[in-house]
Amino acid sequence: MATGRYTSDLEEGDRLGPAEVVISPFQVREYCHANEMHFPCFQDEPHPVVPPTMAHLEKLRFYTMHCPEGCGPNARVHYTFDVRWHGAIRAGEVLAVEGVVSRRYTKRGREYIDVDIAMRRKADGALLVEYRDTVCLSYRNASQEAA
Repeated sequence: MATGRYTSDLEEGDRLGPAEVVISPFQVREYCHANEMHFPCFQDEPHPVVPPTMAHLEKLRFYTMHCPEGCGPNARVHYTFDVRWHGAIRAGEVLAVEGVVSRRYTKRGREYIDVDIAMRRKADGALLVEYRDTVCLSYRNASQEAA
């Protein structure tokens, strides 16, 4: 486990969390406003719907908790993500969030890491969101190694 190190040190099988999370109505409204998601379900309700893409913030929370030294010598670049929404999350709900580094691999000379995140309602354990995030780590080429 890369605890106390860099996100680029994460290895396949490393577990992140679980963490207990409550996403506030303010966080939802600000996130949705910044992403131009101007729908009443996100903006005008006392307990707005949490967009599934906010799982991205949980990934960043895990990185901060488990790898407080930051990106490290090999910075990460967000590459792609896939979200599966199984049920609505409302702001103010207590969630149990955990992640796992499901894969670390090399493709065309670059290293990639897949992080799978699951968000569950703490009260009943219902799976609400599955999120796979793929990041590309910068890599050393021959000219960098020679320097």
